[in-house]
Amino acid sequence: KVSKKEALFLQQLQHPKISNVRSAGLIIAIEFAGFEQNKRIIDECLRQGVIVDWFLFAPHCMRLAPPLTISEEEIEKSCTVILQSIEKAG
Repeated sequence: KVSKKEALFLQQLQHPKISNVRSAGLIIAIEFAGFEQNKRIIDECLRQGVIVDWFLFAPHCMRLAPPLTISEEEIEKSCTVILQSIEKAG
């Protein structure tokens, strides 16, 4: 089920401000132009209840690490929040 959930995240996370999306299962990195932009988007995601962070070795990349039990509805909701946060803060 993890690969199906991973594919759903990758399908949903499409936006012109996203430089790249990489994943290994449900460990997902969303790459932006720089740390400042990433930090604004992360802060907005947190305000809307989606817990995300950045990678210490790649501060321009947002880190998603949802539980393996995440539902498809929760994936769609979290991706909607991330995309809205990009629009609002990016």
